[in-house]
Amino acid sequence: MMSKIARSAVSVSTPSMGVRQQSGRVSVLGTSRKQVRCSRVRSLTVTAAAGKIAVFGGSGATGSEAIFQALAQGYEVVTLARTPSKVTIPPGSGGEEMTGKPFNNPKLTIIQGDVTNAADVAKVISAGTTGVVVSLGGKTKDVGETMLTTGTGNVISAMKAAGVKRVAVVTSIGAGDSSGQAPIVFKLLMMTVMKKVFNDKNNQEALFLNGPGADLEFCLVRPGGLLLTPPTGEVNVIKGEAGSISRADVAAFCLGAVFDTDFPYLKQTPCISSVGGTSWIKDRGDKGMMEA
Repeated sequence: MMSKIARSAVSVSTPSMGVRQQSGRVSVLGTSRKQVRCSRVRSLTVTAAAGKIAVFGGSGATGSEAIFQALAQGYEVVTLARTPSKVTIPPGSGGEEMTGKPFNNPKLTIIQGDVTNAADVAKVISAGTTGVVVSLGGKTKDVGETMLTTGTGNVISAMKAAGVKRVAVVTSIGAGDSSGQAPIVFKLLMMTVMKKVFNDKNNQEALFLNGPGADLEFCLVRPGGLLLTPPTGEVNVIKGEAGSISRADVAAFCLGAVFDTDFPYLKQTPCISSVGGTSWIKDRGDKGMMEA
């Protein structure tokens, strides 16, 4: 079932989040634990242009941020959701009064379906799609042990069928070769209660690193602890231990990967965090620990 969202524009209560790199300078930031080498990317306001993105995970806190920010910049958005009514305005960019309310924008189309169903995924991506944001998550007991890998595999197939190249995929700090950048407590969780989740995340990343998505223009985004706070407009690409970051800033980084012609982290796996990358806070809200 395709549900077209109604007719008035979303009001923007936060600064517009941009998609171009302003500074690629490398700085060494002193911290109480260690020095962390960062490359800081600042967000700039972007003039709205013709374009359309597909968002998978639009009912999640990060995916809804990608929807909100893309709409605020004037882009068309198509998203897939098992329960369309759960695609709502996020707390970070939406503000307290609008949080949890349905989007009300003619440029948003919500398609009911499941990312593990290839036919549903194919409805979301078309030849006119500029790029894709994948921000899937959920508790293993609810979504299964291979949802990330199966769903992302379907996204890759649909992108290739439609001739779409750009994709940003939100995974996590600790995935792949970034296990050393996770705080010690998080490492313990990765090896125990989140072991199945990280098996799925690693297999999801492998689809791009040495699988069918390797020829796409991908960015595997590995954020630190995800917060529900408003966007700061700054993202640090971290080489050392990662800290926390607003989901709104993660979404802005993903939109950069999709829309910026010269985005510097294509075909890479950047770990992103707040300034310094030393604190670790996970603002779960009503979400599971690994829900994007």
